[in-house]
Amino acid sequence: MANAMLNIRVVQPRMMSIKQAADYVGLPLKRFPRVCSVRPIAMPESQERYDIRDLDLWLDQVKAGNAGTDAEILERLG
Repeated sequence: MANAMLNIRVVQPRMMSIKQAADYVGLPLKRFPRVCSVRPIAMPESQERYDIRDLDLWLDQVKAGNAGTDAEILERLG
């Protein structure tokens, strides 16, 4: 029996589509934009994308119990 060696490289994109972002945080696509306070970034000559670092920060805030509603966030921003 011959042995083969596979060299597989997985690249985690920093910028994600809404579907990828919803999958990343574990929410259904329909629910994701309603509950996630992260706003997408308008990419040049492309669709809007979500930054994985912003999603991670939001998840950390949710985990710590510090994620507020959009209204609360806007109120804090002034």
